[in-house]
Amino acid sequence: MSVVIDSVAPRSKAWWHGIKAGDKLIKINSHNINDVLDYRFYITDEKLELLIETKSGKSRSVKIRNKQGGEIGLSFATYLMDKQRRCANNCIFCFIDQLPKGLRESLYFKDDDSRLSFFFGNYITLTNLKQEDIDRIIAMHISPINISVHTTNPELRVQMMGNKRAGKVLDYIKQLADAGIELHTQLVLCPGYNDGDELTKTLNDLGKLYPSLKSIACVPVGISCHRDGLTELHDYTKEQALDVISRINIYNDEFLCYNKTNIAYASDEFYIKAGLQMPDASRYGDFDQLEDGVGLWTMLRDEFYEAADGFSFDAKNRRVTLATGVAAFPLISELCSRAKEVCQNLDAQVIEVENRLFGDKINVAGLICGEDYYNALKDVDLGDELLIPAVSLRHEGDMFLDDVTLNELSQRLNIKITPVKNDGYELLNKITGKE
Repeated sequence: MSVVIDSVAPRSKAWWHGIKAGDKLIKINSHNINDVLDYRFYITDEKLELLIETKSGKSRSVKIRNKQGGEIGLSFATYLMDKQRRCANNCIFCFIDQLPKGLRESLYFKDDDSRLSFFFGNYITLTNLKQEDIDRIIAMHISPINISVHTTNPELRVQMMGNKRAGKVLDYIKQLADAGIELHTQLVLCPGYNDGDELTKTLNDLGKLYPSLKSIACVPVGISCHRDGLTELHDYTKEQALDVISRINIYNDEFLCYNKTNIAYASDEFYIKAGLQMPDASRYGDFDQLEDGVGLWTMLRDEFYEAADGFSFDAKNRRVTLATGVAAFPLISELCSRAKEVCQNLDAQVIEVENRLFGDKINVAGLICGEDYYNALKDVDLGDELLIPAVSLRHEGDMFLDDVTLNELSQRLNIKITPVKNDGYELLNKITGKE
């Protein structure tokens, strides 16, 4: 195997040794280079010997001293150096299968790539990995790895994921844990499938992998209004959500007695569905599962009140509107009221935005589209500035899920729009206008 070099940074170590764009990188210190993991792992050696194949097909050896173990100036056409690995599952709860037609093509791609788990925290299912892949992860000690487990019942995992390998590869999790690879796991819970006694079994099975296994996030299945032809699933009722939280709490109490820590967490959505107050920060440890919506509410609220303590600012007749999803509306309203208590001359309002594209069962801010914001705000006096959650935009910060750009929405509403991260200090400063 080999990877094609896309560019070479001028005056870099590689440039000085005559490596050129279009050359192929075959090996580093006798190790084959197949992708970004191989490259990142072997490039850290102090003495490097690169086997290069030039565009003319000739092979040559390049020796480079790399005392700091940093970059040597090579760039490649894609970040992974090869194609991103597509998910091979047909999960009954897959949200991508519930997307309406007409969205941008990239949204329909299902990734399941262990390399993206290591670099960006993506969750993987392990079903497209072979034993040699697991051996490589262990040999390179690639850690942490995020795994979508869903259930430790092999037959049930096959049923839920629509992949005959889904049960067999559960053994990989134990192999990784035994090798000391740090693991964070996710359970997408579906009523009547992997909750109830099945959830209790999964928690007990995964807990045995501690301390390598660091956390278990339990999140409810997302139900959009575009499920025609898919497995019949239902949203969690209040009683069902209470049962999930109760089972997690019972498990954590026992786990805490022996290990002095929590390991399993219900997402904020479960507490909202159950009508319960969010746990305090001490319940979330190091907040390892924020990307899964675990502890976001508590962290934002605590940070905001901490920022507001001793805060004093004159907003000079500032008028601002905050727009957010149905789930976060009560919290943002509370924080907005607190901001008005500590800031003089501040006129702030919060608008609840319903999700029309995906339906009323989807109420998180990260899935609000540009048209949703427009329909909710077009007849509202928005004041001087509109604040929206940054998670509503793709990672470049310029576009919503429905391809409406931030600039386009700003022009249509005739208002300055400022995305705000899930950070209590930033939120307070943005509401009050304090730089």
